[in-house]
Amino acid sequence: MAVPKKRKTSSRGKQGRAHKNVVAPSLGKCPRCGSTKISHTACEVCGYYGDKKVLSIETKLEKAAKKKAKSAEKEKTEA
Repeated sequence: MAVPKKRKTSSRGKQGRAHKNVVAPSLGKCPRCGSTKISHTACEVCGYYGDKKVLSIETKLEKAAKKKAKSAEKEKTEA
């Protein structure tokens, strides 16, 4: 196995680790609902990216109502 001939200096060692810093994502406000979101991504609250709706966001109540209607429809077809 290869072994280095000379020891790396401390400055050279630190230069090798210079790109390993951790950066927090830049946050901004959604222009539509005002909630905090990551830049250049769709808003998780309202589902818009700029002026376009790209995600269909359903609330828990809407999901529950949809599920209840589907189960009622299924019971009607079985009966």
